Amino acid sequence: MIIHDGYEISTMTIAFVCLGIVLVVGALAMMRLRHRYPPSLIGALIGGLLCFVLLEALPAIT
Repeated sequence: MIIHDGYEISTMTIAFVCLGIVLVVGALAMMRLRHRYPPSLIGALIGGLLCFVLLEALPAIT
């Protein structure tokens, strides 16, 4: 696939970020079910990952 436009690049970036979020949240949910981690730990991990994603992806999108 050849990408020439900035809109296409940002769309692909958003798509991969969403896919990564779904995969990470799924993995964290599975960890919660198997090992009985407290919900606060899972929430903190999700918040930290989303913050990292926003800090890394936002400059690439804009």
